[in-house]
Amino acid sequence: MALKSTIFKAELQLADLDRSHFGEYPLTLARHPSENDQRMMVRLLAFALYASETLAFGRGLSNEDEAALTDTDLTGCIERWIDVGLPDERNIRRACGRARQVVVLAYGGRQAEIWWQQSADKLAGLKNLTVLALAPEESAALAALAERNMRLQCTIQDGTIWIGTDSKQVELTPLIWQAPAER
Repeated sequence: MALKSTIFKAELQLADLDRSHFGEYPLTLARHPSENDQRMMVRLLAFALYASETLAFGRGLSNEDEAALTDTDLTGCIERWIDVGLPDERNIRRACGRARQVVVLAYGGRQAEIWWQQSADKLAGLKNLTVLALAPEESAALAALAERNMRLQCTIQDGTIWIGTDSKQVELTPLIWQAPAER
C-alpha cells in the first residue's frame, strides 16, 4: 500500500518590495512521504520569492520531469520553472530548453556546495538559469516554522527575506551562485 501525502495549509501574506508585488495567498502543500519539513518549507519560500497568480506547485518529487513549481502564461508556455534541492544537471538543461527562466533553490550545506562545485562549469552557459543557495542554518530555521496550519508573513527587500508567524521570525539571505546577465 502506497503512503499518502500529508496536507499542509498556509496563509501567506507577502510584501515583496524588490518586485513591488503584494498579495495574500491561501496555499495547500502536499508533503510527499519522502519529503521532510525542510524541503517543503524551501518550496514555500520559492513560492514567496516568485509569487504570481499563475505560479503553482508541481509534482516534483513524484515525477522528475516536473518542477517543484511552475509559472505558465495563458498559452500554456512555461515562463518560470523552479526546482528546489540538488537537481540533476540533465534535468536542469532540459528545463532550460522548456522554460523562459529556470530557478534552482539549493539547500543542504556542504552537500549543496559539493553539488555546485561539480555542476557550476557544466551549467555556466545556460543564460536563463538562476541558482540560489540557502545556508544550512537558514533552511533549518525555515523548517522550524512548519505546522499543519500556518499563517505566515513574508517581506522581501534588497535580497533579504523575513518570514515568520506571530511568534517566530526567520531572516534569510540566499546566496546567488548563478544569475542571468542584466540586459
